Amino acid sequence: MSKGRFGEYGGQFVAETLMPSVIELEAAYNKCKNDPEFQSELTDLLNNYAGRPSLLYYAKNMTEDLGGPKIYLKREDLNHTGAHKINNVLGQVLLAKKMGKTRIIAETGAGQHGVATATACALLNLDCVVYMGKHDTERQALNVYRMKLLGAQVVAVDSGTGTLKDAVNETMKEWSRRMADTHYCIGSAMGPHPFPTMVRDFQSVISREMRQEILEREGRLPDAVLACVGGGSNAIGSFAAFIDDPEVQLFGCEGAGHGVDSPDTAATMQVGRTGVYHGMKTIIAQDSDGQVNPVYSISAGLDYPGIGPEHADLAARKRANYVPITDEEAVQAFEYLSRVEGIIPAIESAHAVAYAIKLAKTMRPDQIICVTLSGRGDKDCAAIARYRGEEIYD
Repeated sequence: MSKGRFGEYGGQFVAETLMPSVIELEAAYNKCKNDPEFQSELTDLLNNYAGRPSLLYYAKNMTEDLGGPKIYLKREDLNHTGAHKINNVLGQVLLAKKMGKTRIIAETGAGQHGVATATACALLNLDCVVYMGKHDTERQALNVYRMKLLGAQVVAVDSGTGTLKDAVNETMKEWSRRMADTHYCIGSAMGPHPFPTMVRDFQSVISREMRQEILEREGRLPDAVLACVGGGSNAIGSFAAFIDDPEVQLFGCEGAGHGVDSPDTAATMQVGRTGVYHGMKTIIAQDSDGQVNPVYSISAGLDYPGIGPEHADLAARKRANYVPITDEEAVQAFEYLSRVEGIIPAIESAHAVAYAIKLAKTMRPDQIICVTLSGRGDKDCAAIARYRGEEIYD
């Protein structure tokens, strides 16, 4: 990989005014990733604050109910703050503090990255501002309150569709206005180099643990690893340690919304094509004139019109498969896992569970599926109840 490139994807497509900050960040990360002291501090935070390693749970009931392969769940939902986002945030915020930054800004969709960022800033005594689409602040009101409780300022972005892409736009603008004391803590494996590489590295703890755990439990690697994909941080973290093992199939599960044939979809890999967006060359949902299309998913965390550049490259090399999951399929999986295993997954994670249910029907009992549960579903219960037409009482 050359200068932040994954095949033809990646790169640094940013305004000239932002290049000094991108170059500064790249140099700082290259230094810290090989620094034993930094890595020791990060490991201590992950283990003694975030609660790692996370559990690789054998889903016995689900396995028996589906009658196919053994199914294991990588329980990122058990991390402090309830999602995988804390892995990357602790790394970036610690790095920012080493760089002398005193202020952290972040974008968020479902709010989990915002909560994780606010949490790390509270712990490490840094100012925190989180940009969130106005529409997302309404459907994820619980996480808005959690961020404010942790001391963060939450800015509701009402431009565009009021969702994740608009929050990214505003955070990029803010970073360009105030680079000296501010670090932009990107929550997904996207944006200009070094963000996709840095986020991948911080999130790779998921697959490194998963690999060790499954070898200890089963004595071999899984046949398939599944994770939901929006920008793609939990998925690239889940895939990283298996990319060089061709016998392990990799599946990214996208939010198809009302279906890939409808205008209301966020399945970028199904409907998108190559373009440049948010500082990177990747696959983007766009019209014939190259304008970014509005996208839709029931999941605020998957409601993004692009995908991380490493995912675009994995698809181009046919190393990973990207599959669409509709709202209805995800909601059914949300309900299924809750009832069968007593685990309420984030609606984002439920997309991966939905594909696991499909895939299991095509596999043998001597095979193994590992599914990353990227987060817990407390934040989604009210929205799913409304989706099912149930009355909600505050």
